[in-house]
Amino acid sequence: MRDHTKLRAFELADEVAVLVYQVTARFPKEELYGLTSQMRRAAVSIPSNIVEGCARDSQADYLRFLYIAFGSLRELHYQLSLSKRLGFLPNEDSSLIEPKIVETEKVLNGLIRALRGG
Repeated sequence: MRDHTKLRAFELADEVAVLVYQVTARFPKEELYGLTSQMRRAAVSIPSNIVEGCARDSQADYLRFLYIAFGSLRELHYQLSLSKRLGFLPNEDSSLIEPKIVETEKVLNGLIRALRGG
């Protein structure tokens, strides 16, 4: 069993989840069951799938959960972009979370590539 707490990808994903909760707290109340909920689910899915993958015995299962985490991360990236265009996400919040998402994508993608063997 792998220790997810030792993975940089997990640390970053966890930070992203916390940031998403913080920035979506300021979204319009009518979005609570719409975009706010979608973004929070996607954000929590990222570290959760990394943790679940680490608990799996096989490398194939581990990779499968990392791919799911990466998919949720890309989904969240789109949702943030949409939130910006809709005027829900101010520039100061965007500049806080966007670099963290990009870094998380790079680190998680690097982990996936390393496990795949290049």
